[in-house]
Amino acid sequence: MSTEPGEIVSEAVREGVVPGAVLAYGRGTGRPASVAAFGAGVGPDTVYDLASLTKVTATLPCVLRLAEAGEIGLDDPVARYLPGFGDGAAKDRVTLRHLLTHSSGLPAISEVYRMPGTAEERFAAVVAEPLESPVGTVVKYSDLGFIMLGRIVAEVAGKPLDEAFGELVAAPLGMTATGFRPVRDAADFAATEANWFDDPERQDPKSGVVHDENAESFGGVAGQAGLFGTASDLANYLRAGWLADNSPILSPATRAEALRCQTEGLDGRRGLGWTLRGDSYDFMSDQWPLSGAGHTGFTGTSLAFDPVSGIWCVLLTNAVLYGRDNRARQLRRSLHGAVAAAFGVANGVANGAAVKPGDVREGGSDGSLNTGADDADGGFRITA
Repeated sequence: MSTEPGEIVSEAVREGVVPGAVLAYGRGTGRPASVAAFGAGVGPDTVYDLASLTKVTATLPCVLRLAEAGEIGLDDPVARYLPGFGDGAAKDRVTLRHLLTHSSGLPAISEVYRMPGTAEERFAAVVAEPLESPVGTVVKYSDLGFIMLGRIVAEVAGKPLDEAFGELVAAPLGMTATGFRPVRDAADFAATEANWFDDPERQDPKSGVVHDENAESFGGVAGQAGLFGTASDLANYLRAGWLADNSPILSPATRAEALRCQTEGLDGRRGLGWTLRGDSYDFMSDQWPLSGAGHTGFTGTSLAFDPVSGIWCVLLTNAVLYGRDNRARQLRRSLHGAVAAAFGVANGVANGAAVKPGDVREGGSDGSLNTGADDADGGFRITA
C-alpha cells in the first residue's frame, strides 16, 4: 500500500471507494502545487458539486468581509437582520457568531424542501424553527444556521448571495470556475446521483444541479450548499485567501479569529465556520498538525489547511454517486496523513494508533475521527 498522496487517491478509485477524484495539495503560496485527476472522464478542470464546502468557501468569507467593513457585527443578534427569528426569549440571544460556530442550539436540519409553497415560505419555516438546546451550550452542526447566514449576507450586501460571493470572494481571488447555478456542458461536471433521487421519472445522472434538496428548493443558491467549483479554484482559495500574508479578501486578524477555537468547554472544537482538530467531525487524521482546520461536503469533497506549517489539501470526489452512505472517511484520513508526512510536518499521534497511510477501504478499517457523527443515518445530509 502506497504512502504517496496521489497513489492513495488512485487506489481509492481502482478499488471502487469513489468513482473519480481530483486532488490538489501543497505547502505555502510560493511553491508549485500538485494537481492530479483520477478516474474515467475526470480531468483537472472537472467541476464538482461542493456541497457543504459552500459554508466555508462562500458564506463564511462573505460574512467576514462584511464584518471587516463594519456592516455587520459577529456578536449582533440574528434577529437584528432577520426579525422573524426572534421569539422574545432564548432565540433573541442567538448571535451570528453562534451560527458560525454551530452553537446556536438549532437542530441540524429540517427538510423544508418537502413543504409546498414558495421558496420564501420555506425560508420562513427555517427562521421559525425552535431551538433544541440552550444557546451556547452545545455544538451541533446545523445547516439551518448557514441558510440564515446566507440570507443575512444577501440582505446586508443588497444583492443575492451568489452575486455577493462573486464580488467579495471569487473576483478578488480569480476563482473563475466557481459559483452557484453553473451553466456549462454536462460533460464538465462530476455527476452526484445515477438518477434523480427526488424525481423517479428521470433516469439520467444528476449533473450540474445542486445535490442538496433544500438548496435546490431555494433556487440553487443557499448559504449551506449550492456552490460548484474546481480543485484549482479551491486551492487558490486556500493559498491566496487563507495562507497568503497579503490575502486580498481577509486581514490576518480576521483569519486568526476565524481559526481560533470559539467553543472551548463545549462538546466540539469549532472556529468560525471551520472544523478544528479534535472536533467530532475532524477528518484530518492524527498526523495533521494540531493547528489545522478543514471542512467536508456531503457529495465527497473536502478542504484542509494548516496556517502554521502552510500545508493544504483539496480533495474533490463524487463519492455520493455510489450511494448516500459512501463517505470516503478512511480515504480522507489516509490522504491527509500522507500529505502531512510528505512535507515532514506529521503530528505525533495523540489519540491511539496511527492510520495506515495506504488504507482507503471503509470495511475493516478502524473507523475515523468522525465516524459517530457521520454514521447516524446513511441518507442524512450532514457533514462538517
